[in-house]
Amino acid sequence: MAIAIVIILLVIGSLVFHFVSPWWFTPLASNWDKIDDTVNITLWVTGTVFVLVNFFLAYTIIRYRYKKNRRAHYEPENTKLEVILTIITTIGVAGMLIPGLFVWAEFVSVPKFTDEIEVIGQQWSWSYRLPGNDGIFGKISIKLMSEENPFGLDRNDPNSLDDILIASNELHLPINRPVKLNLHSKDVLHNFAVPQFRVKMDLVPGIISYLWFTPTKIGRFEILCEELCGMAHYTMRGHVVVDSEKTYQLWLSKQKSFSQLLSLPQGNSQKGQDLFSACSSCHGLNGEGNKKFNAPQLAGMSKWYLTRQLNYYQNKTRGSDVDDLFGQQMQVMSSLIQDSDAIKNVVTYLSALPHKPNKETITGDPIAGKKLFANCAYCHGDQGQGNYSTHAPKLYSQHDWYLKRQLLNYQQGIRGSHPQDLYGHQMQLMSKTLHNEIAIDDVISYINSLNEVK
Repeated sequence: MAIAIVIILLVIGSLVFHFVSPWWFTPLASNWDKIDDTVNITLWVTGTVFVLVNFFLAYTIIRYRYKKNRRAHYEPENTKLEVILTIITTIGVAGMLIPGLFVWAEFVSVPKFTDEIEVIGQQWSWSYRLPGNDGIFGKISIKLMSEENPFGLDRNDPNSLDDILIASNELHLPINRPVKLNLHSKDVLHNFAVPQFRVKMDLVPGIISYLWFTPTKIGRFEILCEELCGMAHYTMRGHVVVDSEKTYQLWLSKQKSFSQLLSLPQGNSQKGQDLFSACSSCHGLNGEGNKKFNAPQLAGMSKWYLTRQLNYYQNKTRGSDVDDLFGQQMQVMSSLIQDSDAIKNVVTYLSALPHKPNKETITGDPIAGKKLFANCAYCHGDQGQGNYSTHAPKLYSQHDWYLKRQLLNYQQGIRGSHPQDLYGHQMQLMSKTLHNEIAIDDVISYINSLNEVK
C-alpha cells in the first residue's frame, strides 16, 4: 500500500511541477510555431501514458495486494489484450511522429526568394558571409585560408569580390524576411542553435548543412553551440540581432566586402613610429612596457589583437568599468589615434618591434602551472604564442604582473563584462578554472618558462 501511495504522489507531484515550473519555452521569435505544436503533442501523448501507466500500476498494487487466502491466476498469454495494447501504442507513436514528419518536410523545403547567409563555426566563435549585390557566393578553399584571408575566398573569382564578410559573432537580420543559413565547420562538429527561433542544426566538417526561418520579432537573441566541440565549448556563443528593414540596411552599409578589404592600404611603420611617440612615455620607447606606469609590453604583439584592443578602447567596449582605472586611462589615450589608418600604422610598427622575455616578478609552481595551462593552451597555444583562429593573444614574453592583473580583472568582472566584448566574456568564464590566487601564480610561473615559437 505504501508503494502505491508513493507512486500516486509521484505522478501528482510531476504534474504540478510541469504546470507551475518556470522552465518553459523561450518566447517564440520566428515562423516555427509548428515545432512548438509537435513538442506539445509529444508532451501530451507521453504525459498521458505516464499518468495512465503509473495509476494503473498503483491500482494493481492496491487491487491485488497480498492476502493470505488469495491465489494468483496464471495466464501466460492474452491475445485480446496484446492486440489492444499494440493498437493503442501504434496510435500513440503515430500521433507523435506524423505531425513531425510534416514539419520536417517544410523545414527542409526552403521557400523561393529566400536570403542566403553562410555561417562558419570554429573553436570557439562564429563568423558570417553574405553574397553581396550579385546574390552569388564566391568560391572558397581551405588552402586559401590565412590571417589575411580567414574566409579562404578566391581572389580570382569575380563572384567573391562583392561578398560581405562579417568577422564577428554578431549577425544582423531584417525582420519578416525568410533567411537560409548554409552551415560550415572549419574544424570539428558544432551545432548552430537559437532557442527563440526553434531551429538548430549540426555543422559537420566537409559537409554543408542548412536551416531556414523567418524572424518575426525585433530583438537580440543568443546563439548557442549545442554540440560538444572541445574544452571551451560552453563559451562558443554569439547573437542574432533582428532589425527593422531601415536599421538593417544601415548596419549592412557599414560592412566591408572582400574587394574593399583587399584594397585597404598596408600600414606605414614610419608613420606608426611617429604616432607611438605619445604612447612611449608609458609603454617604453620600444614598446617594452613599464610596471611603474602599469603599462604592458606591446612590442611583438599581433596586429589583429592590437587593433581589436584599440578599437575596444575607442568604442568603450574596454575600460568602462568604474574599477578599471588603467583601462579608463587608455580610453583617453586611445583617442590620440584618430582613425583606422592611424591604428593600422601604429600596430604595424609595434608588431615588428623586437621583444624578449621580461624579468619574473611572480613566484609560483611551474609544474602545477603546466597542468593548469593545458586548458589555456587550447586557445593560446602550447608555448603561449597566441592563435588568430581562436582570437587568443600571445602570452609569451608579456609581463607577468600584467597577466595576473588581467586574470584577476576577468574573475572580478572588471574586464570582459561589456556586451560587445565576446572574447572577454569567454575569458571571464575560462579564468574561473583558476580557483585561487595560488593557481594564478602557478600558471603565470609556467608561462614565464615557455620558449618563443619562431
